[in-house]
Amino acid sequence: MPSATSRTESARINLRTSPEVKDLIERAAAMMGATVSSFMLQNSTDMARRVLAQQDVITLSDRDRDAFLKALDNPPEPTQALIDLMRLGA
Repeated sequence: MPSATSRTESARINLRTSPEVKDLIERAAAMMGATVSSFMLQNSTDMARRVLAQQDVITLSDRDRDAFLKALDNPPEPTQALIDLMRLGA
């Protein structure tokens, strides 16, 4: 099993793209005053964080939040089906 990479080590990611996309990325990086590597790393890191945050965070509207909190404060009585189901697990 490979060892974990320490903060002082680096890991390589290789990718292939079309010449048009490469040119687009190079132009955008130059406009930002960044190297292609730093531009791609920053933008891919930002996107990766957003994608993972979507899995970790649930955003509710004010109405849905209020309904959720109300349900927590006033849970309904368990149905017979739920009681039967819980007995199966006991």
